Amino acid sequence: MKFILLVFMQRLLDLFKNKYLLISIIFLVWLIFFDRNDLLSQYEYRQQLNKLKEEHTFYTKETADVQKQLNELTSNKEKLEKFAREKYLMKKADEDIFVIVTEKKEKKSFFGR
Repeated sequence: MKFILLVFMQRLLDLFKNKYLLISIIFLVWLIFFDRNDLLSQYEYRQQLNKLKEEHTFYTKETADVQKQLNELTSNKEKLEKFAREKYLMKKADEDIFVIVTEKKEKKSFFGR
């Protein structure tokens, strides 16, 4: 048993004496952990890229929806009037507007605070 351990240690020592292997290991460790583009940075970049892709699809969809609404408003006078009444509370000269505001109920905690 002692002989096998001694042979194993000798082979391990011979491997570490190999300068090409040692330089390759140091190079890999440097690239993986200490370089500007290490693994952690690459992971964060990938997450950021995925988030930006999701935002791009969301804003593309929103832009298409707004463009569709704009086309409807410019082509249909009734829709334009409805939009102006609901969004900006506009009215005709002989009309009255009543705005109903609902209040949110406050949640009370168990201790009454």
